[in-house]
Amino acid sequence: QVQLVESGGGSVQAGGSLRLSCAASGYTYSKYYMGWFRQAPGKEREGVAAIRTGTIYTYYADSVKGRFTISQDNAKNTVYLQMDSLKPEDTAMYYCAADFSGGSVLEAATWNVWGQGTQVTVSS
Repeated sequence: QVQLVESGGGSVQAGGSLRLSCAASGYTYSKYYMGWFRQAPGKEREGVAAIRTGTIYTYYADSVKGRFTISQDNAKNTVYLQMDSLKPEDTAMYYCAADFSGGSVLEAATWNVWGQGTQVTVSS
């Protein structure tokens, strides 16, 4: 059974940085996709970034390009999301996702396994 455990959320002022971690277990990690999504109150879950593990291929939402970086540590089955130049509009619950079923990699409906989420709050 796949389990995803996120960590690293918190509160930060605008312009600050946070790094989120997602540790995967019970999952054949290599050469699959892992993703980060976020959901603000009253809004739909949106894709932030994704990576094809074991490769250099990464995908980003336009709203975070140049500010967020997704990376991986294959030895630890862990994916990271480095978030720099944070803005108040980045405030949301951030979720790690696995088991991508194909289609658009930044569409939440195409992923089948989710972590419990970690809150990110950016104050102005």
